[in-house]
Amino acid sequence: MFDLIVIIRVPETDNIAPVADALARMRPLCLDEDGCVSWEAYQSEEPGRFVLVERWASRAAWEAHDAGDAIQKIYVPEIMPRIEREVHPSTPVSDAR
Repeated sequence: MFDLIVIIRVPETDNIAPVADALARMRPLCLDEDGCVSWEAYQSEEPGRFVLVERWASRAAWEAHDAGDAIQKIYVPEIMPRIEREVHPSTPVSDAR
């Protein structure tokens, strides 16, 4: 498994709703991709913050996701220009021992 946490910050208040809408539209596209085990976007109670929690069958499946419609038709044109982000490939603490 390959787990990924993405922390998104939306600096401009006017961009929060469009980013939330775009993330919601991305979810079914991501879930339909080969190797996507789970994909969730959470909106923090702190304004302008989102967290993506993704689980992929492998790192290769996640890397292939970059060419898919969710990234190319929504994330890159609609979300990336509005955000700052941190991408964290991650391991569950229970597996890190």
